[in-house]
Amino acid sequence: MTRVEVAIVGAGFAGIGMAMALRRAGREDFVVLERGASVGGTWRDNTYPGVACDVPSHLYGFAAHPNPSWSGTYAKGAEIHSYLEHVVDVEGLGDRLRLRTAMRGAEWDAGHAVWRIATSPAGAPHQPRGRHGAPSGREGETEDDVIVADVLVLACGRLTEPTIPRIAGLEQFPGPLFHSARWDHAADLTGARVGVVGTGASAVQIVPELARAAAHVTLFQRTPAWIVPRGGDAYSDADRARFVTDPASLEALRDDLYAEGEARFASRSGDSAAAAEAEAVALAHLERQVADPALRAALTPDYAFGCKRVLLSDEFYPAVASDAVSLVPAALAAVEGSTLIASDGTRHEMDALVLATGFASTRQPYAELVAGEHGQTLAEHWSGGMTAFASTVVAGFPNLFVLNGPNASLGHSSSVLMIEEQAGYVTRVLDDRSGRVLRVDPDAERQYSEEIARAAASTRWMTGGCRNWYVDERSGRLALLWPGTVDAFRERLARADGTEFLPAADDAHSRREDPGPRPAREPALEGSPA
Repeated sequence: MTRVEVAIVGAGFAGIGMAMALRRAGREDFVVLERGASVGGTWRDNTYPGVACDVPSHLYGFAAHPNPSWSGTYAKGAEIHSYLEHVVDVEGLGDRLRLRTAMRGAEWDAGHAVWRIATSPAGAPHQPRGRHGAPSGREGETEDDVIVADVLVLACGRLTEPTIPRIAGLEQFPGPLFHSARWDHAADLTGARVGVVGTGASAVQIVPELARAAAHVTLFQRTPAWIVPRGGDAYSDADRARFVTDPASLEALRDDLYAEGEARFASRSGDSAAAAEAEAVALAHLERQVADPALRAALTPDYAFGCKRVLLSDEFYPAVASDAVSLVPAALAAVEGSTLIASDGTRHEMDALVLATGFASTRQPYAELVAGEHGQTLAEHWSGGMTAFASTVVAGFPNLFVLNGPNASLGHSSSVLMIEEQAGYVTRVLDDRSGRVLRVDPDAERQYSEEIARAAASTRWMTGGCRNWYVDERSGRLALLWPGTVDAFRERLARADGTEFLPAADDAHSRREDPGPRPAREPALEGSPA
């Protein structure tokens, strides 16, 4: 058994950002559990050809760790993964990491007012594990371990579990078959006939890369996306040298990018004039890159700009318009051996199949594993859609914080900005806790959710005539996105004054015995936080 004040689950941007915030607040008694073999979250898991961020690189990073070495306006996936590993090293977080350690369950122990988190080696739940060459962090020495923590922070990410569509015969497809987030690099697709299902953010990056190598790509499109020019340039050696020698110029660039992102909220959320202007840009981009009127019509969305995630690409349309790619403007309906059958009845022979079909975003898998004060799981509490006060704390789950969860994502700017605001809220709440159990007032959570619903009601995400992964289909509520700017989120969290928690009760009399001593911690590794 391991005893800590704070247990963090996940070592992507959210988990690392939370660990940094705790350390800056003077809290050293924490552990970070990560099921993967390294930190990085989605930027570790997604290694498909062409993977890159669609948020400007100098805005997609921690404020305390500007990176003068980004290769260009938009960072590639491997760069972001390396950046997160670098931050862990610089911050000296290695001794707080437990890699290849999966959370198997977490239960609130009311008698001792602690969370008991069951863990085991990821991918090998019944076998002892050794070191396996992990780059940083320590790995457990026993088959299973229980972490006892006063506070549990779920930083598990929202795009972690791939969605596999239910398609008749899919499992019997004889060739390489995998999700874009689980790319099979052992599968040689050179000269192959490759089917791609989906036209979302991953697909628009994958298709141009496959078109260069495969014999032919067949793209199954259920719904076309709004796509605007990506633009952006590679930073020169002189640019990067200037960022190093003149940090003020890098800070000014980040400020400009932040302002541009905040201004972009209007077109994404549904301001009529801003949306019309952005839609005109997207349509001009499509017309400029696709000459065939029929293909252009098939690629034109029939829903409002901003309803779905707006994509950035300068390569997707030319690839689809080339002889290397065939667009099937219909969903994949069935698979018969190596034959893919679309919902329009057309049949297509394929050698390999890539599923760019998104993630379980509104039904987070970790929610099944976390049981609160009365034995109810987070999944049960969220059966009508994810909710939380301040997008972070949940009624019925004492001393629990969720980062990058309910209404904490953005459709117009960098999600890292939101994570940093949430982490700051967590440390402020912990500073004011004074050892008491933090129980969220159900009315506070309900009222916050009603605020979200009122703010979202007129947005394109709710009224734009599309199905998107931001809205929970069970309740029709906007469950993922914050329906405002980053500034507005910062201001809303600043107004949280502690009244979101129920008055302190005398919990001491109900605690039977201490759940175990906290072992003496080794001194933190020296770091040099910026």
